[in-house]
Amino acid sequence: MTMTNHDPHVQELLTLKIIAETLNQSNDLTLMLGTVLEKLLELTGLQAGWIFLTDRRMNYERVADRGLPPGLLHDNKAPMCSGTCWCLDRFWDNRLNNAVNILNCKRLEDAVSRGWGDTQGITHHATVPLRSGDRKFGVLNVASPFKTHFSNEELALLQAVAFQIGSAVDRMRLYAAERRRAELFARLGDYSRSLGMAVSAGTEPGRLSELALRLVGEHFEWPFAALLETTGDELILQAVHAQGRTTLPYARLPLQAANWLREAARARRPAVATPEQASELAGRRELRGLAPARLSIAQAVPIPLAGLAPGSMLVIGNDAMGRAEEPVDNEVLEALAEHIAMAFESARLEEHRRELARLAERNRLARDLHDSVCQMLFSLSMTAKGVESLLKGSQPDAALQSVGDMQALSQSALKEMRALIMQLRPAGLEAGLVTALQVYGEKLKLRVHAEVTDVCELPRHVEEALWRIGQEALNNVSKHAGTADAMVSLRIEARQAVLKIADQGRGIAKKKRPAEGAPSFGMATMRERAEALGGRFALASVYRGGTTVEAAIPLPANE
Repeated sequence: MTMTNHDPHVQELLTLKIIAETLNQSNDLTLMLGTVLEKLLELTGLQAGWIFLTDRRMNYERVADRGLPPGLLHDNKAPMCSGTCWCLDRFWDNRLNNAVNILNCKRLEDAVSRGWGDTQGITHHATVPLRSGDRKFGVLNVASPFKTHFSNEELALLQAVAFQIGSAVDRMRLYAAERRRAELFARLGDYSRSLGMAVSAGTEPGRLSELALRLVGEHFEWPFAALLETTGDELILQAVHAQGRTTLPYARLPLQAANWLREAARARRPAVATPEQASELAGRRELRGLAPARLSIAQAVPIPLAGLAPGSMLVIGNDAMGRAEEPVDNEVLEALAEHIAMAFESARLEEHRRELARLAERNRLARDLHDSVCQMLFSLSMTAKGVESLLKGSQPDAALQSVGDMQALSQSALKEMRALIMQLRPAGLEAGLVTALQVYGEKLKLRVHAEVTDVCELPRHVEEALWRIGQEALNNVSKHAGTADAMVSLRIEARQAVLKIADQGRGIAKKKRPAEGAPSFGMATMRERAEALGGRFALASVYRGGTTVEAAIPLPANE
Protein backbone atom coordinates (compact mmCIF):
# COMPACT_ATOMS: atom_id res chain seq x y z
CA MET A 1 0.00 0.00 0.00
CA THR A 2 1.08 3.56 -0.62
CA MET A 3 1.69 5.42 2.60
CA THR A 4 1.67 9.21 2.90
CA ASN A 5 3.00 9.12 6.44
CA HIS A 6 6.13 7.28 7.57
CA ASP A 7 4.33 5.89 10.65
CA PRO A 8 2.02 3.03 9.46
CA HIS A 9 -0.05 3.22 12.65
CA VAL A 10 -0.79 6.89 12.05
CA GLN A 11 -1.74 6.09 8.45
CA GLU A 12 -4.00 3.26 9.62
CA LEU A 13 -5.79 5.52 12.11
CA LEU A 14 -6.15 8.22 9.46
CA THR A 15 -7.63 5.71 7.01
CA LEU A 16 -10.15 4.43 9.56
CA LYS A 17 -11.09 8.01 10.49
CA ILE A 18 -11.72 9.03 6.87
CA ILE A 19 -13.67 5.83 6.17
CA ALA A 20 -15.84 6.38 9.28
CA GLU A 21 -16.57 9.94 8.20
CA THR A 22 -17.46 8.76 4.68
CA LEU A 23 -19.82 6.09 6.02
CA ASN A 24 -21.81 8.73 7.91
CA GLN A 25 -22.37 11.01 4.91
CA SER A 26 -25.30 9.20 3.29
CA ASN A 27 -28.32 7.02 4.05
CA ASP A 28 -28.34 5.61 0.51
CA LEU A 29 -26.68 2.20 0.78
CA THR A 30 -25.49 1.89 -2.83
CA LEU A 31 -24.17 5.45 -2.94
CA MET A 32 -22.45 5.03 0.41
CA LEU A 33 -20.73 1.76 -0.55
CA GLY A 34 -19.51 3.19 -3.86
CA THR A 35 -18.11 6.29 -2.17
CA VAL A 36 -16.37 4.40 0.65
CA LEU A 37 -14.86 1.89 -1.81
CA GLU A 38 -13.44 4.74 -3.89
CA LYS A 39 -12.04 6.40 -0.77
CA LEU A 40 -10.51 3.11 0.43
CA LEU A 41 -8.70 2.57 -2.88
CA GLU A 42 -7.45 6.15 -2.82
CA LEU A 43 -6.09 5.87 0.74
CA THR A 44 -4.44 2.46 0.25
CA GLY A 45 -3.13 2.97 -3.28
CA LEU A 46 -4.93 -0.13 -4.57
CA GLN A 47 -6.40 -0.05 -8.09
CA ALA A 48 -9.57 -2.19 -8.11
CA GLY A 49 -12.25 -3.23 -5.70
CA TRP A 50 -15.79 -4.57 -5.62
CA ILE A 51 -18.43 -5.37 -3.02
CA PHE A 52 -20.97 -8.22 -3.07
CA LEU A 53 -24.01 -8.25 -0.76
CA THR A 54 -25.76 -11.57 -0.29
CA ASP A 55 -28.89 -12.95 1.33
CA ARG A 56 -29.62 -16.17 3.21
CA ARG A 57 -30.77 -17.82 -0.01
CA MET A 58 -27.25 -17.52 -1.44
CA ASN A 59 -28.29 -14.85 -3.91
CA TYR A 60 -25.76 -12.10 -4.37
CA GLU A 61 -25.69 -8.62 -5.86
CA ARG A 62 -22.73 -6.50 -6.94
CA VAL A 63 -23.53 -3.18 -5.29
CA ALA A 64 -20.28 -1.29 -5.86
CA ASP A 65 -17.11 -1.51 -7.92
CA ARG A 66 -14.22 0.78 -8.82
CA GLY A 67 -11.26 0.40 -11.17
CA LEU A 68 -12.27 -2.92 -12.73
CA PRO A 69 -9.99 -4.12 -15.61
CA PRO A 70 -11.54 -4.49 -19.10
CA GLY A 71 -11.88 -8.26 -18.68
CA LEU A 72 -14.36 -7.78 -15.84
CA LEU A 73 -16.20 -4.98 -17.68
CA HIS A 74 -17.15 -7.35 -20.51
CA ASP A 75 -20.82 -7.28 -21.61
CA ASN A 76 -21.89 -4.61 -19.13
CA LYS A 77 -19.97 -6.25 -16.25
CA ALA A 78 -21.59 -9.64 -16.79
CA PRO A 79 -18.62 -11.53 -15.17
CA MET A 80 -19.44 -9.69 -11.90
CA CYS A 81 -23.15 -10.45 -11.94
CA SER A 82 -23.45 -14.17 -12.69
CA GLY A 83 -21.90 -17.42 -11.58
CA THR A 84 -20.13 -18.15 -8.35
CA CYS A 85 -16.54 -17.85 -7.17
CA TRP A 86 -14.23 -19.14 -4.47
CA CYS A 87 -14.70 -16.20 -2.09
CA LEU A 88 -18.52 -16.39 -2.16
CA ASP A 89 -18.53 -20.18 -1.83
CA ARG A 90 -16.29 -19.91 1.22
CA PHE A 91 -18.44 -17.12 2.64
CA TRP A 92 -21.66 -19.15 2.29
CA ASP A 93 -19.98 -22.22 3.81
CA ASN A 94 -19.02 -20.14 6.89
CA ARG A 95 -15.33 -20.67 6.13
CA LEU A 96 -14.60 -16.98 5.54
CA ASN A 97 -14.38 -15.33 8.93
CA ASN A 98 -11.39 -12.99 8.51
CA ALA A 99 -9.57 -11.11 5.79
CA VAL A 100 -7.59 -13.56 3.60
CA ASN A 101 -5.43 -13.69 0.49
CA ILE A 102 -7.08 -15.34 -2.50
CA LEU A 103 -4.46 -17.25 -4.46
CA ASN A 104 -6.35 -16.65 -7.67
CA CYS A 105 -9.72 -15.34 -8.78
CA LYS A 106 -12.12 -17.47 -10.82
CA ARG A 107 -13.74 -14.40 -12.40
CA LEU A 108 -10.33 -13.13 -13.55
CA GLU A 109 -9.37 -16.59 -14.80
CA ASP A 110 -12.62 -16.83 -16.79
CA ALA A 111 -12.00 -13.39 -18.29
CA VAL A 112 -8.61 -14.56 -19.57
CA SER A 113 -9.67 -18.04 -20.75
CA ARG A 114 -12.76 -16.76 -22.58
CA GLY A 115 -11.05 -13.75 -24.12
CA TRP A 116 -13.28 -11.16 -22.50
CA GLY A 117 -10.49 -8.58 -22.25
CA ASP A 118 -7.27 -7.58 -20.57
CA THR A 119 -7.02 -8.00 -16.78
CA GLN A 120 -4.19 -5.45 -16.62
CA GLY A 121 -1.97 -7.73 -14.56
CA ILE A 122 -4.60 -8.32 -11.83
CA THR A 123 -4.68 -12.02 -10.95
CA HIS A 124 -5.23 -12.12 -7.18
CA HIS A 125 -7.26 -10.20 -4.63
CA ALA A 126 -7.82 -9.98 -0.91
CA THR A 127 -11.27 -10.96 0.41
CA VAL A 128 -12.80 -9.63 3.60
CA PRO A 129 -16.22 -10.59 5.03
CA LEU A 130 -18.61 -7.71 5.80
CA ARG A 131 -20.18 -8.38 9.18
CA SER A 132 -21.63 -6.77 12.26
CA GLY A 133 -21.58 -9.02 15.30
CA ASP A 134 -22.83 -12.41 14.19
CA ARG A 135 -24.64 -10.99 11.14
CA LYS A 136 -22.92 -11.33 7.77
CA PHE A 137 -23.80 -9.20 4.77
CA GLY A 138 -21.29 -9.92 1.99
CA VAL A 139 -17.65 -9.58 0.95
CA LEU A 140 -15.22 -6.83 0.08
CA ASN A 141 -12.57 -7.62 -2.56
CA VAL A 142 -9.56 -5.39 -3.39
CA ALA A 143 -6.69 -5.89 -5.83
CA SER A 144 -3.82 -4.25 -7.70
CA PRO A 145 -1.80 -5.26 -10.79
CA PHE A 146 0.83 -7.90 -10.11
CA LYS A 147 0.02 -7.93 -6.38
CA THR A 148 -0.28 -11.58 -5.32
CA HIS A 149 0.04 -11.24 -1.58
CA PHE A 150 -1.24 -8.94 1.18
CA SER A 151 0.68 -8.62 4.42
CA ASN A 152 -0.88 -9.30 7.80
CA GLU A 153 -0.88 -5.57 8.52
CA GLU A 154 -2.70 -4.86 5.26
CA LEU A 155 -5.24 -7.59 5.96
CA ALA A 156 -5.78 -6.26 9.49
CA LEU A 157 -6.50 -2.79 8.13
CA LEU A 158 -8.88 -4.17 5.51
CA GLN A 159 -10.65 -6.19 8.21
CA ALA A 160 -11.08 -3.08 10.38
CA VAL A 161 -12.47 -1.18 7.39
CA ALA A 162 -14.79 -4.09 6.53
CA PHE A 163 -16.08 -4.10 10.11
CA GLN A 164 -16.90 -0.40 9.77
CA ILE A 165 -18.68 -1.05 6.47
CA GLY A 166 -20.60 -4.00 7.96
CA SER A 167 -21.77 -1.90 10.90
CA ALA A 168 -22.89 0.83 8.49
CA VAL A 169 -24.76 -1.70 6.32
CA ASP A 170 -26.44 -3.09 9.45
CA ARG A 171 -27.44 0.40 10.56
CA MET A 172 -28.79 1.33 7.15
CA ARG A 173 -30.75 -1.89 6.81
CA LEU A 174 -32.30 -1.36 10.23
CA TYR A 175 -33.20 2.18 9.23
CA ALA A 176 -34.67 0.96 5.93
CA ALA A 177 -36.58 -1.80 7.72
CA GLU A 178 -38.14 0.66 10.18
CA ARG A 179 -39.05 3.02 7.38
CA ARG A 180 -40.55 0.18 5.38
CA ARG A 181 -42.33 -1.04 8.49
CA ALA A 182 -43.98 2.34 8.96
CA GLU A 183 -44.89 2.52 5.28
CA LEU A 184 -46.38 -0.99 5.18
CA PHE A 185 -48.46 -0.47 8.30
CA ALA A 186 -49.74 2.83 6.89
CA ARG A 187 -50.77 0.94 3.75
CA LEU A 188 -52.33 -1.75 5.91
CA GLY A 189 -54.43 0.91 7.64
CA ASP A 190 -55.62 2.24 4.26
CA TYR A 191 -56.34 -1.31 3.11
CA SER A 192 -58.34 -2.09 6.23
CA ARG A 193 -60.45 1.07 5.85
CA SER A 194 -61.18 0.34 2.18
CA LEU A 195 -62.12 -3.26 2.88
CA GLY A 196 -64.24 -2.31 5.89
CA MET A 197 -66.18 0.29 3.91
CA ALA A 198 -66.84 -2.24 1.16
CA VAL A 199 -68.20 -4.73 3.69
CA SER A 200 -70.36 -2.04 5.32
CA ALA A 201 -71.67 -1.08 1.87
CA GLY A 202 -73.09 -4.57 1.49
CA THR A 203 -70.53 -6.42 -0.65
CA GLU A 204 -71.80 -9.93 -1.24
CA PRO A 205 -69.71 -12.69 0.40
CA GLY A 206 -69.25 -14.30 -3.00
CA ARG A 207 -67.42 -11.19 -4.27
CA LEU A 208 -65.37 -10.64 -1.13
CA SER A 209 -62.41 -12.81 -2.23
CA GLU A 210 -62.05 -10.83 -5.44
CA LEU A 211 -62.42 -7.51 -3.62
CA ALA A 212 -59.91 -8.43 -0.90
CA LEU A 213 -57.22 -9.31 -3.46
CA ARG A 214 -57.96 -6.37 -5.72
CA LEU A 215 -57.38 -4.07 -2.76
CA VAL A 216 -54.13 -5.92 -1.97
CA GLY A 217 -52.97 -5.03 -5.47
CA GLU A 218 -54.02 -1.40 -5.02
CA HIS A 219 -52.34 -0.85 -1.65
CA PHE A 220 -49.21 -3.04 -1.83
CA GLU A 221 -46.44 -3.68 -4.34
CA TRP A 222 -46.40 -7.47 -4.41
CA PRO A 223 -46.60 -8.65 -8.03
CA PHE A 224 -48.54 -11.79 -7.08
CA ALA A 225 -51.19 -12.53 -4.45
CA ALA A 226 -53.65 -15.40 -4.15
CA LEU A 227 -56.30 -16.78 -1.82
CA LEU A 228 -56.19 -20.57 -1.61
CA GLU A 229 -58.32 -23.14 0.12
CA THR A 230 -57.28 -26.71 0.86
CA THR A 231 -59.82 -29.41 0.17
CA GLY A 232 -58.67 -32.97 0.70
CA ASP A 233 -55.57 -33.45 -1.43
CA GLU A 234 -56.15 -30.34 -3.52
CA LEU A 235 -55.60 -26.59 -3.38
CA ILE A 236 -58.39 -24.45 -4.80
CA LEU A 237 -57.37 -21.06 -6.19
CA GLN A 238 -60.24 -18.85 -5.05
CA ALA A 239 -58.80 -15.58 -6.33
CA VAL A 240 -55.56 -14.38 -7.90
CA HIS A 241 -54.18 -10.87 -8.33
CA ALA A 242 -51.27 -10.43 -10.72
CA GLN A 243 -50.24 -8.16 -13.55
CA GLY A 244 -52.74 -5.51 -12.50
CA ARG A 245 -55.87 -7.65 -12.63
CA THR A 246 -57.87 -9.88 -10.30
CA THR A 247 -59.39 -13.15 -11.46
CA LEU A 248 -61.47 -15.92 -9.89
CA PRO A 249 -60.09 -19.04 -11.55
CA TYR A 250 -61.25 -21.66 -9.02
CA ALA A 251 -58.49 -23.83 -10.46
CA ARG A 252 -57.38 -26.92 -8.57
CA LEU A 253 -53.76 -27.78 -7.77
CA PRO A 254 -52.64 -31.11 -6.32
CA LEU A 255 -51.08 -30.61 -2.90
CA GLN A 256 -48.15 -32.75 -3.97
CA ALA A 257 -47.26 -30.00 -6.44
CA ALA A 258 -46.56 -27.59 -3.57
CA ASN A 259 -45.37 -29.48 -0.50
CA TRP A 260 -44.44 -26.26 1.29
CA LEU A 261 -48.07 -25.08 1.00
CA ARG A 262 -49.31 -28.43 2.27
CA GLU A 263 -47.14 -28.11 5.36
CA ALA A 264 -48.31 -24.52 5.89
CA ALA A 265 -51.95 -25.61 5.66
CA ARG A 266 -51.50 -28.52 8.04
CA ALA A 267 -49.40 -26.68 10.62
CA ARG A 268 -51.47 -23.46 10.34
CA ARG A 269 -48.37 -21.29 10.44
CA PRO A 270 -46.53 -19.04 7.95
CA ALA A 271 -44.21 -20.69 5.45
CA VAL A 272 -41.59 -19.41 3.03
CA ALA A 273 -40.84 -21.19 -0.24
CA THR A 274 -37.36 -21.80 -1.56
CA PRO A 275 -36.50 -19.99 -4.82
CA GLU A 276 -37.04 -23.28 -6.66
CA GLN A 277 -40.47 -23.80 -5.06
CA ALA A 278 -41.48 -20.21 -5.84
CA SER A 279 -40.39 -20.62 -9.46
CA GLU A 280 -42.26 -23.92 -9.69
CA LEU A 281 -45.44 -22.29 -8.38
CA ALA A 282 -45.26 -19.52 -11.00
CA GLY A 283 -44.73 -22.10 -13.75
CA ARG A 284 -47.74 -24.27 -12.89
CA ARG A 285 -50.05 -24.91 -15.84
CA GLU A 286 -53.05 -23.87 -13.75
CA LEU A 287 -51.49 -20.43 -13.18
CA ARG A 288 -50.43 -19.85 -16.76
CA GLY A 289 -51.42 -16.33 -17.71
CA LEU A 290 -52.38 -15.54 -14.11
CA ALA A 291 -49.00 -15.36 -12.37
CA PRO A 292 -45.80 -13.52 -13.32
CA ALA A 293 -43.39 -15.53 -15.43
CA ARG A 294 -40.82 -15.43 -12.64
CA LEU A 295 -41.09 -15.59 -8.86
CA SER A 296 -38.02 -15.89 -6.68
CA ILE A 297 -39.89 -15.58 -3.40
CA ALA A 298 -43.27 -16.92 -2.27
CA GLN A 299 -44.76 -16.82 1.18
CA ALA A 300 -47.98 -18.18 2.71
CA VAL A 301 -49.88 -17.16 5.84
CA PRO A 302 -53.02 -18.85 7.19
CA ILE A 303 -56.29 -16.94 7.34
CA PRO A 304 -57.63 -17.52 10.88
CA LEU A 305 -61.37 -17.67 10.25
CA ALA A 306 -63.91 -20.34 11.07
CA GLY A 307 -66.10 -19.09 8.22
CA LEU A 308 -63.49 -20.23 5.68
CA ALA A 309 -62.11 -23.69 5.16
CA PRO A 310 -59.51 -24.67 7.81
CA GLY A 311 -56.74 -24.62 5.21
CA SER A 312 -57.43 -21.17 3.72
CA MET A 313 -54.26 -19.19 3.05
CA LEU A 314 -53.02 -15.92 1.64
CA VAL A 315 -50.01 -16.39 -0.65
CA ILE A 316 -47.86 -13.56 -1.96
CA GLY A 317 -44.96 -13.72 -4.39
CA ASN A 318 -42.11 -11.42 -5.29
CA ASP A 319 -39.23 -11.38 -7.70
CA ALA A 320 -37.00 -8.94 -5.78
CA MET A 321 -34.01 -10.20 -3.79
CA GLY A 322 -34.68 -10.56 -0.09
CA ARG A 323 -37.75 -8.31 0.15
CA ALA A 324 -40.34 -10.83 1.28
CA GLU A 325 -38.20 -12.49 3.93
CA GLU A 326 -37.77 -9.34 6.01
CA PRO A 327 -39.49 -9.82 9.38
CA VAL A 328 -41.58 -6.69 8.89
CA ASP A 329 -43.12 -8.23 5.79
CA ASN A 330 -43.98 -11.36 7.77
CA GLU A 331 -45.63 -9.25 10.43
CA VAL A 332 -47.62 -7.26 7.90
CA LEU A 333 -48.70 -10.41 6.07
CA GLU A 334 -50.06 -11.97 9.25
CA ALA A 335 -51.90 -8.74 10.11
CA LEU A 336 -53.23 -8.59 6.54
CA ALA A 337 -54.55 -12.15 6.83
CA GLU A 338 -56.31 -11.21 10.08
CA HIS A 339 -57.96 -8.20 8.40
CA ILE A 340 -59.19 -10.42 5.56
CA ALA A 341 -60.50 -12.88 8.14
CA MET A 342 -62.40 -10.13 9.97
CA ALA A 343 -63.88 -8.92 6.67
CA PHE A 344 -65.20 -12.40 5.86
CA GLU A 345 -66.58 -12.73 9.39
CA SER A 346 -68.27 -9.32 9.17
CA ALA A 347 -69.78 -10.20 5.80
CA ARG A 348 -71.08 -13.49 7.21
CA LEU A 349 -72.63 -11.76 10.21
CA GLU A 350 -74.11 -9.10 7.93
CA GLU A 351 -75.68 -11.80 5.78
CA HIS A 352 -77.19 -13.39 8.91
CA ARG A 353 -78.47 -10.00 10.04
CA ARG A 354 -80.10 -9.40 6.68
CA GLU A 355 -81.73 -12.81 6.79
CA LEU A 356 -83.14 -11.98 10.23
CA ALA A 357 -84.33 -8.63 8.85
CA ARG A 358 -86.05 -10.42 5.98
CA LEU A 359 -87.76 -12.77 8.42
CA ALA A 360 -88.87 -9.81 10.54
CA GLU A 361 -90.19 -8.09 7.42
CA ARG A 362 -92.13 -11.17 6.43
CA ASN A 363 -93.61 -11.44 9.91
CA ARG A 364 -94.63 -7.78 9.85
CA LEU A 365 -96.22 -8.12 6.42
CA ALA A 366 -98.02 -11.29 7.53
CA ARG A 367 -99.37 -9.42 10.55
CA ASP A 368 -100.43 -6.47 8.40
CA LEU A 369 -102.14 -8.79 5.93
CA HIS A 370 -103.99 -10.48 8.76
CA ASP A 371 -105.00 -7.21 10.40
CA SER A 372 -106.15 -5.49 7.21
CA VAL A 373 -106.61 -7.41 3.97
CA CYS A 374 -107.60 -10.74 5.54
CA GLN A 375 -110.18 -9.05 7.75
CA MET A 376 -111.62 -7.18 4.79
CA LEU A 377 -111.78 -10.32 2.67
CA PHE A 378 -113.49 -12.14 5.53
CA SER A 379 -116.05 -9.35 5.78
CA LEU A 380 -116.47 -9.45 2.01
CA SER A 381 -117.13 -13.20 2.14
CA MET A 382 -119.72 -12.82 4.92
CA THR A 383 -121.42 -9.97 3.08
CA ALA A 384 -121.61 -12.08 -0.09
CA LYS A 385 -123.39 -14.82 1.84
CA GLY A 386 -125.76 -12.21 3.18
CA VAL A 387 -126.51 -10.96 -0.34
CA GLU A 388 -127.27 -14.51 -1.41
CA SER A 389 -129.81 -14.84 1.42
CA LEU A 390 -131.38 -11.48 0.61
CA LEU A 391 -131.80 -12.37 -3.05
CA LYS A 392 -133.43 -15.67 -2.13
CA GLY A 393 -135.77 -13.78 0.20
CA SER A 394 -136.77 -11.31 -2.51
CA GLN A 395 -135.27 -8.23 -0.82
CA PRO A 396 -133.62 -6.45 -3.77
CA ASP A 397 -133.09 -3.11 -2.04
CA ALA A 398 -131.23 -4.66 0.86
CA ALA A 399 -129.25 -6.83 -1.57
CA LEU A 400 -128.18 -3.75 -3.55
CA GLN A 401 -127.05 -2.09 -0.32
CA SER A 402 -124.96 -5.12 0.55
CA VAL A 403 -123.47 -5.22 -2.96
CA GLY A 404 -122.35 -1.62 -2.43
CA ASP A 405 -120.72 -2.63 0.84
CA MET A 406 -118.96 -5.46 -0.97
CA GLN A 407 -117.64 -3.06 -3.58
CA ALA A 408 -116.29 -0.70 -0.90
CA LEU A 409 -114.65 -3.56 0.97
CA SER A 410 -113.01 -4.93 -2.19
CA GLN A 411 -111.62 -1.48 -3.08
CA SER A 412 -110.21 -1.04 0.43
CA ALA A 413 -108.63 -4.50 0.30
CA LEU A 414 -107.15 -3.74 -3.11
CA LYS A 415 -105.72 -0.44 -1.85
CA GLU A 416 -104.19 -2.08 1.22
CA MET A 417 -102.75 -4.90 -0.85
CA ARG A 418 -101.13 -2.44 -3.26
CA ALA A 419 -99.56 -0.58 -0.34
CA LEU A 420 -98.09 -3.80 1.02
CA ILE A 421 -96.80 -4.82 -2.42
CA MET A 422 -95.11 -1.44 -2.73
CA GLN A 423 -93.33 -2.12 0.55
CA LEU A 424 -92.15 -5.46 -0.79
CA ARG A 425 -90.74 -4.00 -3.98
CA PRO A 426 -89.30 -0.48 -4.08
CA ALA A 427 -90.83 0.53 -7.41
CA GLY A 428 -90.95 4.16 -8.45
CA LEU A 429 -87.43 5.00 -7.30
CA GLU A 430 -86.50 5.73 -10.90
CA ALA A 431 -87.84 9.26 -10.41
CA GLY A 432 -85.80 9.74 -7.27
CA LEU A 433 -86.16 8.92 -3.59
CA VAL A 434 -88.03 12.06 -2.53
CA THR A 435 -90.44 11.91 -5.50
CA ALA A 436 -91.18 8.25 -4.71
CA LEU A 437 -91.91 9.15 -1.07
CA GLN A 438 -94.21 11.98 -2.20
CA VAL A 439 -96.18 9.56 -4.38
CA TYR A 440 -96.30 7.04 -1.56
CA GLY A 441 -97.53 9.69 0.89
CA GLU A 442 -100.27 10.80 -1.50
CA LYS A 443 -101.54 7.21 -1.63
CA LEU A 444 -101.79 7.41 2.16
CA LYS A 445 -103.88 10.61 1.76
CA LEU A 446 -101.02 12.77 3.03
CA ARG A 447 -99.85 16.14 1.77
CA VAL A 448 -96.10 15.70 1.49
CA HIS A 449 -93.92 18.82 1.31
CA ALA A 450 -90.53 17.95 -0.17
CA GLU A 451 -87.11 19.58 0.10
CA VAL A 452 -83.93 18.34 -1.62
CA THR A 453 -80.38 19.74 -1.44
CA ASP A 454 -77.40 18.70 -3.54
CA VAL A 455 -79.14 16.23 -5.83
CA CYS A 456 -76.98 13.25 -6.79
CA GLU A 457 -77.40 9.58 -7.59
CA LEU A 458 -77.33 7.50 -4.41
CA PRO A 459 -75.87 3.98 -4.24
CA ARG A 460 -78.64 1.45 -4.61
CA HIS A 461 -78.29 -0.06 -1.14
CA VAL A 462 -78.36 3.41 0.49
CA GLU A 463 -81.36 4.55 -1.54
CA GLU A 464 -83.32 1.40 -0.78
CA ALA A 465 -82.60 1.64 2.95
CA LEU A 466 -83.73 5.29 3.06
CA TRP A 467 -86.82 4.37 1.00
CA ARG A 468 -87.85 1.72 3.53
CA ILE A 469 -87.22 4.10 6.43
CA GLY A 470 -89.24 6.83 4.72
CA GLN A 471 -92.11 4.44 4.03
CA GLU A 472 -92.32 3.39 7.66
CA ALA A 473 -92.12 6.99 8.86
CA LEU A 474 -94.95 8.09 6.53
CA ASN A 475 -97.02 5.08 7.60
CA ASN A 476 -96.65 6.24 11.20
CA VAL A 477 -97.71 9.77 10.25
CA SER A 478 -100.77 8.41 8.48
CA LYS A 479 -101.80 6.07 11.31
CA HIS A 480 -100.75 7.88 14.47
CA ALA A 481 -99.97 11.58 13.94
CA GLY A 482 -103.54 12.84 13.49
CA THR A 483 -102.46 15.17 10.69
CA ALA A 484 -102.42 14.99 6.89
CA ASP A 485 -99.28 17.10 6.46
CA ALA A 486 -95.75 15.74 6.43
CA MET A 487 -92.37 17.18 5.47
CA VAL A 488 -89.72 15.10 3.68
CA SER A 489 -86.18 16.43 3.21
CA LEU A 490 -83.05 14.83 1.76
CA ARG A 491 -79.59 16.34 2.27
CA ILE A 492 -76.35 15.08 0.76
CA GLU A 493 -73.65 16.13 3.20
CA ALA A 494 -69.95 15.33 3.32
CA ARG A 495 -69.82 11.55 2.87
CA GLN A 496 -73.39 10.90 4.08
CA ALA A 497 -77.05 11.12 3.00
CA VAL A 498 -79.54 12.44 5.56
CA LEU A 499 -83.31 11.82 5.27
CA LYS A 500 -85.75 13.62 7.57
CA ILE A 501 -89.50 12.98 7.95
CA ALA A 502 -91.37 15.44 10.16
CA ASP A 503 -94.98 16.23 11.10
CA GLN A 504 -96.77 18.64 13.40
CA GLY A 505 -99.18 16.04 14.72
CA ARG A 506 -100.04 14.81 18.18
CA GLY A 507 -96.57 13.39 18.90
CA ILE A 508 -95.87 10.44 21.14
CA ALA A 509 -96.70 10.62 24.82
CA LYS A 510 -93.65 9.41 26.70
CA LYS A 511 -95.62 7.33 29.16
CA LYS A 512 -97.50 5.63 26.32
CA ARG A 513 -94.55 4.78 24.09
CA PRO A 514 -93.84 1.29 25.48
CA ALA A 515 -97.47 0.24 25.07
CA GLU A 516 -97.76 1.28 21.41
CA GLY A 517 -96.72 -1.93 19.75
CA ALA A 518 -96.91 -1.00 16.09
CA PRO A 519 -95.04 2.30 16.26
CA SER A 520 -92.26 0.89 18.44
CA PHE A 521 -91.80 -2.10 16.11
CA GLY A 522 -91.55 0.27 13.16
CA MET A 523 -89.05 2.48 14.98
CA ALA A 524 -86.87 -0.53 15.76
CA THR A 525 -86.95 -1.58 12.09
CA MET A 526 -85.94 1.89 10.93
CA ARG A 527 -83.09 2.02 13.42
CA GLU A 528 -81.84 -1.42 12.35
CA ARG A 529 -81.86 -0.43 8.67
CA ALA A 530 -79.78 2.69 9.31
CA GLU A 531 -77.30 1.09 11.69
CA ALA A 532 -76.82 -1.94 9.42
CA LEU A 533 -75.13 0.36 6.92
CA GLY A 534 -73.02 2.11 9.53
CA GLY A 535 -75.46 4.99 9.87
CA ARG A 536 -77.44 6.53 12.70
CA PHE A 537 -81.13 6.93 13.48
CA ALA A 538 -82.76 9.59 15.66
CA LEU A 539 -86.36 10.12 16.82
CA ALA A 540 -87.53 13.36 18.38
CA SER A 541 -91.15 13.68 19.49
CA VAL A 542 -93.01 16.24 21.57
CA TYR A 543 -96.46 15.32 22.84
CA ARG A 544 -98.94 17.41 20.80
CA GLY A 545 -95.94 19.09 19.17
CA GLY A 546 -95.05 16.72 16.35
CA THR A 547 -92.50 14.02 15.56
CA THR A 548 -89.26 14.09 13.58
CA VAL A 549 -87.46 11.03 12.28
CA GLU A 550 -83.92 11.42 10.91
CA ALA A 551 -81.69 8.76 9.33
CA ALA A 552 -78.10 9.40 8.19
CA ILE A 553 -76.25 6.76 6.15
CA PRO A 554 -72.58 7.10 5.08
CA LEU A 555 -71.74 7.06 1.38
CA PRO A 556 -68.90 4.86 0.10
CA ALA A 557 -65.70 6.75 -0.74
CA ASN A 558 -65.71 5.66 -4.38
CA GLU A 559 -69.21 6.83 -5.02
